[in-house]
Amino acid sequence: MNLAVTRLDLESFESLPMHTRRCVFWEVDPSSSRATENEIFGKFGSSFESEFDKEAWISGVLLEWGTCGQVAIDGQTGHYVGTAFYAPPGRVPRSGHFPTSPVSADAVLLTSIRTEPGFEEAAPILLDSIVTNLVRRGVRAVEAFGIVRTPTESADSSALSQPPSEHDEVAELGALESISNEMQVWADEAIVEITRAMHDSPQANLCTECIIDADFLKDSGFDLVASHPRFPRFRLELDEGLGWKHEVEHALEKLVVMAAMDLAGRERPASVPVGRRQG
Repeated sequence: MNLAVTRLDLESFESLPMHTRRCVFWEVDPSSSRATENEIFGKFGSSFESEFDKEAWISGVLLEWGTCGQVAIDGQTGHYVGTAFYAPPGRVPRSGHFPTSPVSADAVLLTSIRTEPGFEEAAPILLDSIVTNLVRRGVRAVEAFGIVRTPTESADSSALSQPPSEHDEVAELGALESISNEMQVWADEAIVEITRAMHDSPQANLCTECIIDADFLKDSGFDLVASHPRFPRFRLELDEGLGWKHEVEHALEKLVVMAAMDLAGRERPASVPVGRRQG
């Protein structure tokens, strides 16, 4: 599949997928009057939809901090099929409302990596682009809140990309059990407590589409730094994580240059003078 990844700018805002363009789950303070207004009057029953606020947030972060998003484009159709957003935690109001908050002061917060159905392979490519951008800017680490999805949420997210199967629920429960064993056991009391906390806090009406799967972060080399059965927080040290790729690329570039010089030297015709024989 031919995919191109580039940084997000305001000129490409109108080309973003509809949900990405409208959802301000991360960008608007859930305790603000604006969020309350959206909860009452929001379209499609969502309390996090405001295209105006999303564009304003992107504009502000671009102006004050720099690149805050990467987009994946299908080379065949030109459609935007993947998006990723990141920013200093101080620019992300939602970041302070998780049970595993706060984000470390030296880290940039990766808020979301979202792909359209059928383009899931764009997610790791988007992550690589983010890491490349942040390493070049001297950022020390990137952190992200993961979500351990319930079987129902996993089924809802996968139904868009593949037909349902009678084995889906078993597979999802198995994946959920695997994650829980490494983080924290899912006890009945914990599930009740999580449900109560979600309804009694600004996390109600959670936009699960805009939170990154915990298993994706684990598989991508992030380390668990704050355990939680629902919202674990992960961290990737850029100087110790994917930053090694840049060192390898630099070393390979040197090898290519040296090989080219050696080849050129071998192909250069000999210019040794031939003396006349004395008769």
